[in-house]
Amino acid sequence: MPNIKSAKKRVLVIEKKTLENRMVKSAIRTELKKFDAAVSEGNKASAQELYSVCVKKLDQAAAKGVYHKNTVSRKKSQLAKAIATLA
Repeated sequence: MPNIKSAKKRVLVIEKKTLENRMVKSAIRTELKKFDAAVSEGNKASAQELYSVCVKKLDQAAAKGVYHKNTVSRKKSQLAKAIATLA
């Protein structure tokens, strides 16, 4: 455990940030699972709708620094490829 006051504060701040990042990642994973379910069912209309939701959440996560921009780009590309296979 830290003894210095500023170090103690950093521990608290990091715990809070970690919790926020986990919440964002969890929400994204939930949306991705919904998207994958729609793709596996072959429901293109639902997949298109969920695609836009997923892309928005991924972009927001990249802006917050939760995910690296290249990671978000890769994930968006994978989603687009999955929709293309439905056509």
